[in-house]
Amino acid sequence: MASMSLREHLFTPGPKRVLALDGGGIRGVVSLQILEQVEAILRRRRGGDESFRLCDYFDLIGGTSTGAIIAAALSIGMSVAEIATFYDSLGKSIFQHEWFRPGLLRPKYQKEPLEQALHRVFRNLTFDSEEIRTGLAVVLKRRDTKSPWVVHNNPRSKYFDVRPGQLGAANGKLLVREVVRASTAAPHYFDPELVQIATSSSGQPINGLFVDGGVSPHNNPALQLVMLAWIGGYGYRWDVGRDRLLVVSIGTGDSKAPLPIDDLEEQSAAVQSIGSLAALMDDAGNLNETILQWMSASPTARVINREVWDLSGDILGAREPLLSYLRYNAWLDADWLSERQLKFTSTELENIRGMDNPKNIGQLKDIGRAAASAVIEEHFPPAFDSSGPAAAGTHSGP
Repeated sequence: MASMSLREHLFTPGPKRVLALDGGGIRGVVSLQILEQVEAILRRRRGGDESFRLCDYFDLIGGTSTGAIIAAALSIGMSVAEIATFYDSLGKSIFQHEWFRPGLLRPKYQKEPLEQALHRVFRNLTFDSEEIRTGLAVVLKRRDTKSPWVVHNNPRSKYFDVRPGQLGAANGKLLVREVVRASTAAPHYFDPELVQIATSSSGQPINGLFVDGGVSPHNNPALQLVMLAWIGGYGYRWDVGRDRLLVVSIGTGDSKAPLPIDDLEEQSAAVQSIGSLAALMDDAGNLNETILQWMSASPTARVINREVWDLSGDILGAREPLLSYLRYNAWLDADWLSERQLKFTSTELENIRGMDNPKNIGQLKDIGRAAASAVIEEHFPPAFDSSGPAAAGTHSGP
């Protein structure tokens, strides 16, 4: 499969490949270890071509929060190793604790180090830039209208270009670094991001206030990316079928361990609120996984719960799977880690589950490598190794 242009990725008939990357702060290091294995397998398929990048294989790469940083970097042709090096320095620069910023009355961290780092990588690239080599989607949450947004670079999408008489800003002209920064603006950790989304009739800018895309149902963005692929209004209109759409979803580490009731009862109201938001994000992630396993053929399907099990005997609304689905993740629990010869104390595990401690990078790399061992070549069907002949037509949607 030769390298393709953006339009060939999006509009050439044939099988399509989607890569979805979860949010999770510094735990994005786990995702990078998994991605390294995916990249190595697909590079071998290319005869070991060192110029191969994941943007050459995947037709759409999307992410939320820390996943948005990785997705955008992959889309412009960075290798996983290059992004991992960037992440090592990024975590140490942005997660700097200051005694006067406890995260209660003001965000815990300053946004400037993150803005500067994103500027170095993405400069003034906009979503219509030719330097973006494949489909790119970033999930964020507009706080003032309470609506999740997905900004993507499909030139056939409704809001990509300025329409006649339109006052809104064209998505294609939005700065990648600003949209990615908005997607990482986790409440409690960073200030929200103001992004100009329209112009008034008098020529004055109209801004939207955006926060982390994880404050939506799409901290795990895989289901949102499937909707991009199939819902006609988004303009992709890709085909349905187990040999027509491959979705690879990568997490940043989750935990199934129950929390001690006594500890929960003693928490302050503020801590309870933050914990409840985190629990809601977990619920949304589990729902996304359940729906995707319900509609797909998946060799990586996990047991959702003891009642529905892994849904391997259920197909949503069809006799045949609607897509092929792979999910790779780590479980930050003692039993899962111990089975992989990784042992941590309960205190260490609690720290590792946090999203903002760069001292955990070494341990997170070890955990990510353990999770990456689940990635095998047989998971990537040969049917997805090539696309059909280049054409400007679209695919039929569901």
